[in-house]
Amino acid sequence: MILNRSIYLIGVILVVLGPLVGCSNTAEVGSDEIENYSAKQIFDRAEFEMARSKPMDAIAFFSDVERLYPYSEWAKRSVIMQAFANHKAKQYEEARDAAERYIEYYPSDEDSAYAQYIIALSYYDQIEDVGRDQQVTAKALEAFKTLMVNYPNSEYVKAAELKFDLAFDHLAGKEMEVGRYYLKRQQFPAAINRFRIVVEEYQTSSYTAEALHRLVEAYLSMGLVEEAQSAGAILGYNYQATAWYQRTYSLLKNENLSPAAKGTGWLRKIHRQVLKGRWL
Repeated sequence: MILNRSIYLIGVILVVLGPLVGCSNTAEVGSDEIENYSAKQIFDRAEFEMARSKPMDAIAFFSDVERLYPYSEWAKRSVIMQAFANHKAKQYEEARDAAERYIEYYPSDEDSAYAQYIIALSYYDQIEDVGRDQQVTAKALEAFKTLMVNYPNSEYVKAAELKFDLAFDHLAGKEMEVGRYYLKRQQFPAAINRFRIVVEEYQTSSYTAEALHRLVEAYLSMGLVEEAQSAGAILGYNYQATAWYQRTYSLLKNENLSPAAKGTGWLRKIHRQVLKGRWL
């Protein structure tokens, strides 16, 4: 695999004696002059630029390899390296473009998994704090999932799974933030809608226990006792050792209530799934 070899060390050693080292970028070489060099020489120079932390210069050289020697093995390597270099330069859209092009041209190649990882990583690295729009987070999740499904044996799957979980938590955190906002302002139906999303769609996130507790708070505030008890029962079944359950238990006890599956609503349905092992 290209990116598993000591790319920087090899690149530096190869190009120190090479004819392109004296120039700082392709513009200085000149369009006529660059065409006099072999694909390998230009590729080596691009690696040299990466070694000295100049990804933008490296991108220019990798592009020249692809442009001048489009059907060569070096051109193939240059496409994936353009994805890598653009990501290093935080040019995320350009990184995705190169990675997608690589997958399109070489779908069966071993580095296609890395190209898909770059696509996912380019979205993941753009994830902002939970208060911002989370569309990019959803795209990161989709791209990581594509990697895990299409390349299940790839060495990048483990890292993808970890980042998938973190991004998943990020989306749940967004819903929790909005739900807390509504709860604090006593807009209980709006708050419940947000906490319900966490419980139904992000049930494996780290926010599920809190979401269930907040549902108990909101339902009790609205006088919907059975729903509050049902949320408490789910919380007790899955998270009895947590501080959230202790708070819920105290809250219900103060109302002379206890956690119990009640009614026929959506929480009662989830409780049945919990008992059958079909939830979480």
